[in-house]
Formats: sequence, C-alpha cells, structure tokens
Amino acid sequence: MTRRIYVWDLFVRLFHWSLVTLFVANAFFTDPEKALHQWLGYAIAGLVALRIVWGFIGTRHARFSDFLPTPSAAFGQVRDIVHARQNAHAGHSPLGALMIYNLLLTIIGICLTGYMMTTLAYFGEEWVEEAHEILVTWAEISVLLHVAAVVIESGRLRVNLIKSMVVGYKELRTESGLQPKR
Repeated sequence: MTRRIYVWDLFVRLFHWSLVTLFVANAFFTDPEKALHQWLGYAIAGLVALRIVWGFIGTRHARFSDFLPTPSAAFGQVRDIVHARQNAHAGHSPLGALMIYNLLLTIIGICLTGYMMTTLAYFGEEWVEEAHEILVTWAEISVLLHVAAVVIESGRLRVNLIKSMVVGYKELRTESGLQPKR
C-alpha cells in the first residue's frame, strides 16, 4: 500500500533542475575566462538567493525549519540504514538535509569567490582562485555523493526520489513497518 504525498512545489523543482543545468554548464562547458561563465555564475547566485528566501516563506517541505539537521537525526538515519530499517521521510531525510545545506553553502562560497575574482581588490589573488577551485571540486564531489545517495535510497526504500523531484509527489509505502516520517 502506498500513500501519495505532495512534497516538492514547483519553485523547488524548477530551482533544483535549473541549478543542476547551470552548474553543469559552468563547471564543464564554459570557459572560465569568458563573460558567459560569469553570467551563469550570477544566475546561480540569484537562484540560490531566491531559494534562501523560499526556505523561510515557501511551502512546508521547502522551509528550512522542516529539515533542520541535527546530529541525533543524522545518526538515527545511519542506524536505520545499517539495520535495514526503512524509515522514509516525506521531505528531506536528515542526511539529505545535511547535503542540501552543504551544497547551498558551497555554492554560495563558489559564487562569492567567483565574484571576488572580478573585483579590483581581489583580481589576480591566487588564494581567491584556489579557494574557488577547491569549492568547485568539493561541489562536484558532493553532487556525486548526492546522486549516489538518491539512487541507493530510492532502491533501499523503494521510493522513486528522482521522479518525485520531477513531478512533486512522493509515493511512500506504508506496509511492512515503513512509516513515512513528517
């Protein structure tokens, strides 16, 4: 038996897939020395700013208060995974929440250091360029971990997490002790 729950509103879904597209374009397809790279960076910064606002005024599962990361919740999810307990979450899981905060903060750092490189005060400063490159690498690693976790958790919980980020609904199983949280 499954329960269909509306989780990801249109803004969250458009933000997610727009950020994916712009990040991939900037990381792999644009020349960092060209204006297009900067303009895509500004677009990413604007998207993140809008997402932060939406995190305070948006729908239930979009709000930061719905997925505050706590060590006890994160360790609880790790215990669930180790003991093969299937506790699905309507919104972000505790580990998913940590990843979202990690990605948002990392992307803010990328945007900030990218902007700094365009200013007279920091133009040509090696440490700014290195920080920017380190943050991009960290973001790429984080994205790979995020995608792997989504695939693994989708299989483990039998919840199509990718589909839910496309259509907005999660289909959560309610039999066999799977209790959707929140």
